Amino acid sequence: MSVSQEPRVHAPAPRAGTVDGVKNGTKLIKIAAIWLLIFLLGIAASIVTISMVNAKDFGPEKTVANYLAALKAGDGATALGLSQAKVPGANAAALDGEALAKSQEALKDVSIAEAVPAPDDQKKVTVNYKVGDTALSTDFLLAPGEKHWLFFDSWTMVPTTLPVINASVVNANQASINGADANMPDGSNTFAVFYPGSYEMEYRSPLFAAPPVTRTVTAAGESNATVSLATGPTSDLLSQVDGTIRKYLDACAKQAVLMPTGCPMTAETNNRVVSPVKWSIVEYPPIAISPFGGQWVVAPLNVKAQVEYEEQDLFTGLISPVKQPKNFGFTAKLTITGNNVVVTPVVEY
Repeated sequence: MSVSQEPRVHAPAPRAGTVDGVKNGTKLIKIAAIWLLIFLLGIAASIVTISMVNAKDFGPEKTVANYLAALKAGDGATALGLSQAKVPGANAAALDGEALAKSQEALKDVSIAEAVPAPDDQKKVTVNYKVGDTALSTDFLLAPGEKHWLFFDSWTMVPTTLPVINASVVNANQASINGADANMPDGSNTFAVFYPGSYEMEYRSPLFAAPPVTRTVTAAGESNATVSLATGPTSDLLSQVDGTIRKYLDACAKQAVLMPTGCPMTAETNNRVVSPVKWSIVEYPPIAISPFGGQWVVAPLNVKAQVEYEEQDLFTGLISPVKQPKNFGFTAKLTITGNNVVVTPVVEY
């Protein structure tokens, strides 16, 4: 039995070069797509990064933050450059250094709000803070400037004029603002200040002092009430004058006569004094010093003194004790040269 076999047909083998080319082309397309995706993601990331950096480090809020940092550091030159403010013709004692830095110490819970649109393509940035228990705020207007490195914004403060504080002091030609000494010609002066800030003015010397007065400044062109420093004597001066008057009266009391020489105390009698005369001070006068006519004057003084002696009646011959407390008035002249004090009692008969 015979078996027939059909002839085998062989398909032509693929060309090796063609297969490899297709594979390589597909691979290249995938690689290109991946690189294109990476490139696009990089561009997107760059845009996001630039946007974030722009907002964080180059936005209007950053300019305001830099300005506040300069105030806190007492760097008046930087603060003035950032604010572009005009400095009025006034005393500059509080525009730099410790006096400027101290102006920020009273500001608590300081926060910078997000910028909001303002007219003329400007932005408004509000700074919120507290002074004591009072909530306050300061607005800054900023205008767009030139781009940095083609991508990053710049913002500059709209120029203003720095506010001022007017001050006066009684019978003195000096004062201090936030601890910085300043001249007060004819007892007055005007001080240029940055804002926001808190400024304390006072006058102090060994003999006279004025209680501190504080003004909080929140904006340019703000109308600030004049600071009036009410100068008065220090406890040291009052003590010096009191000690001098007491010594004077004690010396008067040692004179064993009815009318001590140069003293306010006097006593009279129509009878014969038959015992030693003894004076004693019952109440020393309180000391008060006040300004008058550009000078310092001591208020009229009143001493309560008592005289004791025995007298004999010229008609009856009877001897009787005398013990009379009485008030006596006098004044004192105050002469002050530097820190030297001279007190001169004045008695008019």
